Amino acid sequence: MVTTYLRRFYSSFVAYVVDVPARLLSFLCLLLLLSFPIALPVTTKSAYILFVMIIANIMAIYASSWDLLVGRTGQISLGHSLFFGVGAYTTALLCTYVGLPLWATIPLGVLVGTLLAVPVGLPALRVKGPYLALVTMALPLIATGIVIYFREWTGGEHGLYGLPRFFPFLDIYEQRVGEYYLTLIFLFISAVILYKIANSKTGIVLVSILDDELASKACGINITRYKLMAFTVSACFASLAGGLHAHFLRTAGPTTSLSMTLSFYAVIITTLGGIGSIYGPIAGAFILYLLDQYFLTMVVEVPMVWHPIIFLVIVVLFIIKWPRGIARIVVEDVLEELSKARELEERGKHIWKKYRKKKK
Repeated sequence: MVTTYLRRFYSSFVAYVVDVPARLLSFLCLLLLLSFPIALPVTTKSAYILFVMIIANIMAIYASSWDLLVGRTGQISLGHSLFFGVGAYTTALLCTYVGLPLWATIPLGVLVGTLLAVPVGLPALRVKGPYLALVTMALPLIATGIVIYFREWTGGEHGLYGLPRFFPFLDIYEQRVGEYYLTLIFLFISAVILYKIANSKTGIVLVSILDDELASKACGINITRYKLMAFTVSACFASLAGGLHAHFLRTAGPTTSLSMTLSFYAVIITTLGGIGSIYGPIAGAFILYLLDQYFLTMVVEVPMVWHPIIFLVIVVLFIIKWPRGIARIVVEDVLEELSKARELEERGKHIWKKYRKKKK
């Protein structure tokens, strides 16, 4: 019986993963990420590389959530750091003043961010285009003002410090390895859920709204409900990223959790990887942080003052060369053409036999 299940699993794996080049590439990338800490020596440099990879995992969740909203419905949001900050501050406040463990505060932060998306999204989604971008841009600024006003509870400009670690019973390097695998698991689960939503019937409706909102409304689709659904799901995963980020850095503050830079990071990462693809922001996050935090910092040793200028030039060159994103070029052009060619090659003999039978 076990042999039968193993054969079924193997045949399914070959049919649905190995025979599809894009899925095979994703599987190999997952294996590479899983084996990454094992290949590193236990040094201070390796601990810093793991630190960069953990931040990349968290920001990949954050950028993927933004991609679901903008890439599928076309609703340009420049205030996505609001939900990132809500997730971070909720878990920080509950840990600091209520004394709840982090495994309880992170889900509560996700819940608060998801519920907040409903009253925020209803009026915000009534406007379109640049007006929506301006409205959403104001949301993190308002939240920052509230945080500074209630400085006795929130720590004001300095934020809340000393949040509990994920694995306090391990040493520093083992903590980094554990945090890496933890954030990687959350990234994998989030990516699968977002990908399933994007390719479901709901995702098709969202794309129809993106293509022609008036025609979708004429077909009887409740535009507001689907936009609000995308807004809520996007806020849910952004809040998750904020909670993970706060406990990883052990702080939640206006500069780390609510800044406008975070909102623009989502735009840059998604554009770099490929908007409207879910896997594009994941690739973009790793490219961005490895390029900025590792290559420019440790390999080339460029002063931090020059990082924004150099990085801006690199991103602009990438966007000019690959406007659809690096990941989308690789997956949709190279791998799909390879898949079609392989399919024709495998089916060619069978098609020729059928043609000769019809001719006779």
